[in-house]
Amino acid sequence: MKITPEQRITLHEFNNLTKSLSFNMYDICYTKTKEEREAYIDYIDEQYNADRLTKILTTVADLIGAHVLNVAKQDYVPQGASVTVLVSEGPVVEVPTESYEESPGPLPDNVVLQLDKSHITVHTYPEYHPVEGISTFRADIDVSTCGEISPLKALNYLIHSFETDIMTMDYRVRGFTRDINGNKLFIDHDINSIQNYIPEDVKSLYDMIDVNIYQENIFHTKCRLKDFDLNNYLFGFSKESLNDDERYEITEKLTNEMDEIFYGKNINFGHTDKSE
Repeated sequence: MKITPEQRITLHEFNNLTKSLSFNMYDICYTKTKEEREAYIDYIDEQYNADRLTKILTTVADLIGAHVLNVAKQDYVPQGASVTVLVSEGPVVEVPTESYEESPGPLPDNVVLQLDKSHITVHTYPEYHPVEGISTFRADIDVSTCGEISPLKALNYLIHSFETDIMTMDYRVRGFTRDINGNKLFIDHDINSIQNYIPEDVKSLYDMIDVNIYQENIFHTKCRLKDFDLNNYLFGFSKESLNDDERYEITEKLTNEMDEIFYGKNINFGHTDKSE
């Protein structure tokens, strides 16, 4: 259903569609010792504490033209944080044409969109493997809007706000709204993939898979970083301090962790012949 700003359908009362974006990111790290593991968790808690997460979410609200009504935030012990932002519709002079285009959303220097009644939340989950030395940081962000504007316009900024090895994104349009004749509209914009809202330079860095249910207006995309440099996954030391066997073993553990997260299942882990 292709609708241009000049061909807008006149609605009965206001747009009742609910659009929800779930953005889920993972950062994976290898820590050799208990001290390094605790230092990594402390680093994550400092980098992504409730105050910084609040700034990220309020910037999302700014990008989509929303007024922040209330902020609830909490840092947890021993680790992790949560922030919930309740927002309301910003002042709308005219419907922005950008809302009808499948394209990456703006970064903070370009605020052009409006939002209806909504909320934005983030929860973080730093954790570690009890045996293998793997530490993983996960953040879950949800942006839910009511009205014409898709929260996918915040996706570009969210991607740039976190260092991500793996991303999973879900987008769904729920409910319906009516035109003045009472006909139901179950979606008000064209979309065939969340990938259309991710910049090309970002997409080139990731292997990406889509799972979409078009008739239900459900869209799912997951991404796994292509390039692997062991130094980017070591905390407190570098690969130059390791011998060949250690580098190989740690690389196997890290790539196995990323494969399991990306494919959503446990994979039998075993050492393979290094000559293969």
